[in-house]
Amino acid sequence: MQIEIKCFATLSDFTPEGNMMTVEDGATIQQVIDALGIKTEDVKIMFINGKHQSLSSVLSEGDRLGLFPAVGGG
Repeated sequence: MQIEIKCFATLSDFTPEGNMMTVEDGATIQQVIDALGIKTEDVKIMFINGKHQSLSSVLSEGDRLGLFPAVGGG
């Protein structure tokens, strides 16, 4: 199935070309992060279709996944 992925800030280099990725049915956010080569500890916030999710959340055809690192400020 096809999903859309957008990686933000320091993770932006991991965004797949065209923002699209093919994953197996029932794939979780954790599996996508692993496939992209991102360290799990580098991802702090995850959204599917604009709703906050966990690493074990299952993706569906056409979902939009957003991955964010920890955000610092000062």
